[in-house]
Amino acid sequence: MSLSDKIMADMKTAMKNHDKTTLNTVRMIKSALMNEKIKLGHDLTPDEGLTVLNREKKQREESIEEFTKAKRVELVEETKKELAVVEKYMPKQMSREELESAVKETIDEVGAKGKSDFGKVMKALMPKIKGRADGKAASQTVRDQLN
Repeated sequence: MSLSDKIMADMKTAMKNHDKTTLNTVRMIKSALMNEKIKLGHDLTPDEGLTVLNREKKQREESIEEFTKAKRVELVEETKKELAVVEKYMPKQMSREELESAVKETIDEVGAKGKSDFGKVMKALMPKIKGRADGKAASQTVRDQLN
């Protein structure tokens, strides 16, 4: 089942269950996917769909941070629910050990020796872990292993 098919099925289920949070979030995801499709001018590949989902996830994570700073508890709770819905469509996240293993493997592949090879390692690593690990965690792990 493609991402758009799954989203449509979940949208119908949310309508039937009168689940406004899920319905609104799924509609936002669908809209973001459609906008990206129009922008690119072709049907989205799975990687492009994942990029859109990552963007939606990141937006909600940033919103949670901002709402927490502003002490807006009701908005934090609502956004956390939205984030859970978005994460449902994302691939399983890598564990810390899996990320460290992927970083070590990539460092060996590119022959990185020190901090100056950071960019080279990240460029090779990111396509491997796209959507399955946070970029900040990946860059920190690369820095740790290059030291």
